[in-house]
Amino acid sequence: MKLRNHGKSTLSAEVTQISSHGIWLLVRGTEYFLPYADFPWFEKATVAQIHCVQLIRGSHLRWPDLDVDLELDSLNHLESYPLVYR
Repeated sequence: MKLRNHGKSTLSAEVTQISSHGIWLLVRGTEYFLPYADFPWFEKATVAQIHCVQLIRGSHLRWPDLDVDLELDSLNHLESYPLVYR
């Protein structure tokens, strides 16, 4: 038997917690902490803006309401992805 309709993709990104220090993000079963010191765009954002996250092509995180884009690899290797222009 073949399924005609595919189910909802489990390859998504979800904000699991917001604190006064940063946000926790769950992506494909791995949890990441994004501190405001390293990711200042989220500190003044509303809860709705932070929760509106998209995982695109499996490795690109996008917050359209904040105009923020991050590669998933940058969360593992922040030192290789300078976030401040010098």
